[in-house]
This record gives sequence, C-alpha cells and structure tokens, in this order.
Amino acid sequence: MKITHVEAHRIRVPPADPPFQWRNGLSGSPAVGDGAVLRIGTDDGAEGVALFARPGADVMLQDLVERVFREELVGQDPYRREWLWDRVWEIDRIQELPLPALGLIDVALWDLAARVGDQPVWQLLGGYRESIPAYASTSTFATTEEFLDVADQCLALGYQGIKLHAWGDARRDAALCLALREHVGPDVPLMYDGSAGFDLPDAVHLGRALSEADYLWYEEPMREFSISAYRRLAESVSVPLLVAETSDGAHMNSADFIAAGAATFGVRVGTTLRGGITGAMRTAHLADAYRLRAEVHGSDIPNHHLCMAISNTTYYESLVTSTTVTRERHVDDRGLVHAPVGPGIALPYENDYGRELQQFVERPAI
Repeated sequence: MKITHVEAHRIRVPPADPPFQWRNGLSGSPAVGDGAVLRIGTDDGAEGVALFARPGADVMLQDLVERVFREELVGQDPYRREWLWDRVWEIDRIQELPLPALGLIDVALWDLAARVGDQPVWQLLGGYRESIPAYASTSTFATTEEFLDVADQCLALGYQGIKLHAWGDARRDAALCLALREHVGPDVPLMYDGSAGFDLPDAVHLGRALSEADYLWYEEPMREFSISAYRRLAESVSVPLLVAETSDGAHMNSADFIAAGAATFGVRVGTTLRGGITGAMRTAHLADAYRLRAEVHGSDIPNHHLCMAISNTTYYESLVTSTTVTRERHVDDRGLVHAPVGPGIALPYENDYGRELQQFVERPAI
C-alpha cells in the first residue's frame, strides 16, 4: 500500500455559543469558526483524516500540504508511522512547524490504519479501559459566585471533579481556590490551571494556597521555557505539579521536566500539543516508567481515544464554558465517558459541522 494523495480542505467549525473568556491577557473563544481537514489516501482506497481547528487553519494547512507534506508523503507506506513521525521532526528543524500541526499526519495515519482494520484507534493502540471519569474544566467566569454556582451544577450533573481556569491574578485566584474547596467539601477532586499566567514568586504564592486546600494538581502556572523555575516551584509547594503541556519536543522535553524533579504529579499528553498519537503514547510510556501520571489534555475526539488507551491517565477533560451548564455529549449522568465504537477516529457527524466533515471522510478516493 502506498500513499497517493494528500489534501487540505477548508471546513467551517462553529464558534462557541455563547462565547467564553480565558484569563486576563489571553484572547477568548474566536468569533468565527475556522478549521481544515488533512486527508491522506492510498492506492487501494484506504484513507485517513485529521481535523485542524484553530485561527487561520485552512490557509496554514494548505500551505503545509503544498510546500511540505505532499512531497514527503506521496509514495510512502502509510503503516510506517514511526518513521514518518520522525520525518516530521526532521522537517520541523527547518520549517518550525506550528506545535498543533506536528501531529496531524500521525493522527491521519492512525485513523487510516484503524479504519482498514475496522476497529477504533484506542483498540489498535492496545486498549486499556472502556470508560473513564470526566472532570469539568471551566473557562473563566466573572465572579467567585459564578464559579461556585457552576461547580454546583457540574457536580449535580455527575462530573467527578472540577478544574479552574481563573483570572490570572495570583491573590484573587488563591482566594477563589480556597473558597471552592470550602464550598464543595474535602472529598471532591479539585485542580487548577494557571494558563502560564505567573512568574515564580506568584506561582509559589498561589501554589501554597492550593497545597492548603488539598488540590489534586497544579497545572502550567508559568510558561514552560524554564525547567529550573519549575524545579524551584516543586521544591517550594506541596501541591503536585502537572507540567509539559505546551513545551515543544513531545516526550523529549517531558523527560527533562521529569529528570529535574518538576513533574511531581505527572505530564500532559494529547494529540494537539505532543506530536499526535505517537508522540502522546511515547510521552505516556515515559511517565509510566517513573510511576507518574500522563493526563490527557483536551476533549476532542482523538484525545477521547487516548483516554481509553493510556493506563496512567485518570480523567477525561470536559470543557465547561457557560454559566448554564450542560453535560458534554460524551459524558453520562454518572460522569463517565465511554470508549468510541466506530472504526478509526470516528469523528462525529450528527450536526451541520459533522455532515460537512463527513464528506471528506467517506467520499471515494481520488
């Protein structure tokens, strides 16, 4: 089997309704949906796709396909995923690919292989579980009272934990974290994500509040450029650190966080920022060797598969962006997410966006 065509297609991704905000200094949800599909096909009709959803995705992916991806892939064996994953990193040395683009080829090739085998990707990866608990991962709301009310709604709907994305003010955020613990009691798992909003002194101040409130993990309080700063943070607070979400290098960079003693809870994995499925699995196995967690980042469909395949992950991250909470469609009333059943990645088709996507997944090969 050989790859015969590599295509980029623009697709409309509906914007969030209602729109939502992140911490001070970061943009909120985009006003206009933007996305693209990478489609890889072969001489015997097998195909795989990967969705690329971010501002400017269509222009960016079309450029990568025309300048780089098509030349690299046409004529290659689509089952040589490890070799092609390494080729992408060779390309990145000169091209400086956007971090979310590094894993697109890999995701599409895993989708192709699993669809040829008529099984979900998580089963092709070996399969570890068929369900996993979900935590509610908030966007940023205006007041403490709104956060507490959203937490009540999430717990009533079955979510098994709450993660805060707050304002990016270390003292105000610390007060919110303490208030949430007092509000929900000692038994609800709580997490905090700083979205890289702090320097080391403020990260230490906030981390001590999280330690006092017995938070399960403390995630990305600083930009992940200085592993030394994270090591000093780990030495200064007792709340466990979950690190290496946005730093480049997949498992290679995660290894340095672990070796430095900065990953006291574990490391982040995911298809979007860790180099696709292959990069995420390499990172998860690395963390497991050190008896650390590899928590899956994000709630898109490929990461749904990772949750079912990685032994040392504990939760599915379900984004909650409105003060009126509805459960994500994957989450049941017990707060569990169940394994996908369709072949390949099994992208959703039940709305207008899904039906537009379906034409690129199920149309005849060129």
